[in-house]
Amino acid sequence: MEHHNPLLNINPGKKFITFGEVMMRLTPPNYDKIRVATTFEISYGGSEANIALALANLKIDSTFFSVVPDNSLGKSAVRMLRSNDVHCTPVILSTPEQTPTYRMGVYYLETGYGIRPSRVTYDRKHSAISEFDFSVIDERQLLEGYNWLHLSGITPALSESCREFILRLMKAAKEMGLTVSFDGNFRSKLWSWEEARDYCTQCLLYVDVLFGIEPYHLYKDDNDPSKGDFKDGLSMHPSYEDQDEVFQRFIEKYPNIKCIARHVRYAHSGSENSLMAYMWYDGHTFESKKFTFNILDRVGGDAFASGLIYAMMNNYKPMDMINFAVASSVIKHTIHGDGNIVDDVESIRNLMNMNYDIKR
Repeated sequence: MEHHNPLLNINPGKKFITFGEVMMRLTPPNYDKIRVATTFEISYGGSEANIALALANLKIDSTFFSVVPDNSLGKSAVRMLRSNDVHCTPVILSTPEQTPTYRMGVYYLETGYGIRPSRVTYDRKHSAISEFDFSVIDERQLLEGYNWLHLSGITPALSESCREFILRLMKAAKEMGLTVSFDGNFRSKLWSWEEARDYCTQCLLYVDVLFGIEPYHLYKDDNDPSKGDFKDGLSMHPSYEDQDEVFQRFIEKYPNIKCIARHVRYAHSGSENSLMAYMWYDGHTFESKKFTFNILDRVGGDAFASGLIYAMMNNYKPMDMINFAVASSVIKHTIHGDGNIVDDVESIRNLMNMNYDIKR
């Protein structure tokens, strides 16, 4: 399983930090539609928070930085993360003066069943993190002592202050020798496709580990965008050859990137999916096993990222890295809530090896 990774600057401390929004999630029980629901199940989540939680459960020293209102909702979200061993010391409990609307972001998840897909409704406008002025934060002081920073394309969509702070964090992290991972994670309800591509493409210069291949400009001719993007026409379920070609184009243009990984989902119905993944690493493109499974909870993509980060931090061999990442995402789909609370690495390894037998 072990493999010495010469490309990533990871010291034995394995200290991870991420920045993003944590939200309250409200879900009608028993696959109900929101419009007929009389009760909601409460949990907390958000892409970066989910990754911090998953890594902490796997015994990685994991820290989450965010801004939440200094009220019962904000404190409840922090309490949930701390109960999963996530360090939340940097989290800012904001005052009404700092964040005038003084609110927690919320999203509603309507869980699909059979042929009916899951649906998300956001209520996160003017949340505390979007109103906070991050110019008062010393990014270098925040990152001191860590060796891995993870960010996503969701947080910069929230405000101009978030956009500026993300770039400051990435630049400081590279100067300080941290490994930087980034997941584009496009959300159409937060900003436009072109806005996301324009911004996230700037981030690529500072990325070591890239999740997903969108939303980024990968022009065939930087001087003439009308000639198209190398990703144009790429299938949602690409062949190995087509995916390898796109990976190579990224690396040619951004040689700082040491690993690119993307998972590919096959939605057979709202209740049954298949997952597999491709990964470019150390000069080669790897293809994972394909897992088919029934869904208890549709949220699970962040567990792919956390699984790969964990595998890289623990020097897994390349094929084990990508299979562990997919297995992490698959097992998360069997758990209620946003975060992967699996704290037993062996259970993920067993699934990675497609061993489903009872463990005694």
